[in-house]
Amino acid sequence: AGFVLVFTIPMVRIFINSGVNAADLASMPVTTANFASGLVGEFFPALSATIGALGAFIAGSNTVSNMMFSQFQFEVAQTLTISSAAVVALQAVGAAAGNMIAIHNVVAASATVGLLGREGATLRKTVIPTFYYLIVTGLIGLTIVYGFHITDALMNG
Repeated sequence: AGFVLVFTIPMVRIFINSGVNAADLASMPVTTANFASGLVGEFFPALSATIGALGAFIAGSNTVSNMMFSQFQFEVAQTLTISSAAVVALQAVGAAAGNMIAIHNVVAASATVGLLGREGATLRKTVIPTFYYLIVTGLIGLTIVYGFHITDALMNG
């Protein structure tokens, strides 16, 4: 995992800092956040955790998912004028869920318990609770943001 992080962290930093450019273009997280907020709209809190899980699944790391997508999630929340703290928290919860199906975690767990070569079966069994976790988290996210009208303290002042 350490070898992969040596290359992943610089790529994440480039993604995050892509707004520092001579053309004065918005960064990639801001641009994609504007697109996502227009595409999904008020339904976004239901998908926040899924984005975190997808990041952890692809990157193989909860930390990298949070580094990569927290600014994106924050910007979408700001655009939709909903609680950015709640949306970023949903990102973190989703990234933790995605760790259950991250390939290198499945391989490491399989090796630890002597199930090498059976990673596919393990992944098929693990994806079911992951989907459940993400669906419930999405419903909780919608309830927190729109049912309880949770807002950021700075938005009210």
